[in-house]
Amino acid sequence: MPLSRYPRDMTGYAGQEPVANWPNRAKIAVQIVVNYEEGGENNVLHGDAASEAFLSEIVGAAAWPGQRHWNMESIYEYGARAGFWRLHRLLKDLPVTVYGVATALARAPHQVAAMKNAGWEIASHGLKWIEYKDFSEADERAHMVEAIALHTEVVGARPRGWYTGRCSGNTVRLAAEEGGFAYVADSYADDLPYWSEFGRRDQLIVPYTLDCNDMRFATPQGFNSGDQFEAYLKDSFDVLYAEGVAGAPKMLSIGLHCRLVGRPGRVAALRRALDHMAAHEGVWFATRLEIAEHWAAQHPARRIRRPSQMKREEFVSAFGGIFEHSPWIAEGAFDLELGPTHDTATGVHSVLSRVFRSATEEQRLGVLTAHPDLAGKLAEAKRLTAESTAEQASVGLDALTDEERASFTRLNDAYVAKFGFPFIIAVRDNTKASIMMAFEARIENDRDTEFATACRQVERIAELRLIEKFGA
Repeated sequence: MPLSRYPRDMTGYAGQEPVANWPNRAKIAVQIVVNYEEGGENNVLHGDAASEAFLSEIVGAAAWPGQRHWNMESIYEYGARAGFWRLHRLLKDLPVTVYGVATALARAPHQVAAMKNAGWEIASHGLKWIEYKDFSEADERAHMVEAIALHTEVVGARPRGWYTGRCSGNTVRLAAEEGGFAYVADSYADDLPYWSEFGRRDQLIVPYTLDCNDMRFATPQGFNSGDQFEAYLKDSFDVLYAEGVAGAPKMLSIGLHCRLVGRPGRVAALRRALDHMAAHEGVWFATRLEIAEHWAAQHPARRIRRPSQMKREEFVSAFGGIFEHSPWIAEGAFDLELGPTHDTATGVHSVLSRVFRSATEEQRLGVLTAHPDLAGKLAEAKRLTAESTAEQASVGLDALTDEERASFTRLNDAYVAKFGFPFIIAVRDNTKASIMMAFEARIENDRDTEFATACRQVERIAELRLIEKFGA
């Protein structure tokens, strides 16, 4: 298999999202996350090399190597001592998911008890609230194992959800390989859950958010006031709610931090935004675990044989006949940059068409001449490909009257004599009558115009064949 395989999925549901079927026919699922990181952040007391520098009131703070940062520490302490309890009072009657850093939870027995008393889901936010991008795979895996063990000790049950946040390129795969997570949230790629494949493991991804997130109070380009946060949450809700009313329910994630929105000047905006959402009918407030379990039941993982993962022989065997008798097109497509986005009819059609379009005129002429005459001698002798046979039969070209056959023969002969290739049209887009009308009109074209028209029709025939092959 060539090295030119692109791992990112830039297609997703391609505008054909599965119907969420949220409970009680809800039009939107609203999911609130409280990130509990206080006591798990970078700190020399925790064995880290420097102080924390991320997501605090000190925008643009620098890490202090080998030193404690008293102001930074006290900001994080505010989240544990005051901000958490303010959020708990506001949210204790709602389903909430906590992203709990394991070492932070271990330093927060009162907060953990309050989370459990409120019935909140406590998912894992990793061992420590630190940056994992430069960790080796082995070290990150070890941290993950330790995080699960510590979380289980502190909470009394292992986490069913995982979100590192400051992750590496290995994080999601490692979480999937661990095998015990109902969902992983280290993605911002969609408004709905989706499945990803990691070896033999199908891992459900429940995407998170960085926009409907109070972290933007602590970034250079962010919210300056609670009103901005409130307006953004309301607008996000209103758009997604309207999509749900139109029959395409989505999920709204809201990300909160105790030390940020837990401040009195901000929490009022959160309260008003939640009141706005609760005033609508058909709103399902849910934990991420509830959403994950619902999605897995409604839309279980489904594996397909992915073209981007095929070996050359299999790929050419599967798609070598899509362009009539021209396997060289599939061979060329196999060598292009393929990835998950090409594992659909549209994706395969794109790469096959690229090879066809970039071919020489002589090569494209060869493809045109490989196509049979409509209702011609090959059809009569039953020597068409299975695809061509089915296509011609779909509009009755296999059951012509003597008069119709004579007309097609006359036009075929005149067309080939003029242009040097057979008349080509995507018969599944037409009827017998419209094919005849197109035949009579196109035979008046000049050769360049008709060559271009025939090439477009070849591409359309290929597209329809792929749609049928993929069953979509």
